[in-house]
Amino acid sequence: MSDKFFFKGRRTPKPAYGESGYNTKRTTKPGTELSPLLLSVQTDERKAEVAAMVAEHKLFAHITVDADKAENIIELTGLLNKPKSVSFEAKPNRNDACTCGSGKKYKKCCGA
Repeated sequence: MSDKFFFKGRRTPKPAYGESGYNTKRTTKPGTELSPLLLSVQTDERKAEVAAMVAEHKLFAHITVDADKAENIIELTGLLNKPKSVSFEAKPNRNDACTCGSGKKYKKCCGA
């Protein structure tokens, strides 16, 4: 709410972007048009394979062919092999049947 309804005097200024929820220190994502991946391969056949992988995952990359240098597609493999988040099954309630198959309640069998 505005301060002008409660008292007469100086109004408080609005906070700057740094103090609010706007993220000014965000970096660009690799593999986008603004920050394409820089990949190097040794043959034209391999370039076609890597270009197909890049197109399949809707990424952007600059691929150079140089037979003298070793293949460098670390940025691409890093983006494609991101670790997945781990989710656990819900723990059974105390009075549910035990998951081990003993026929007892969970609180009397494995929950003790």
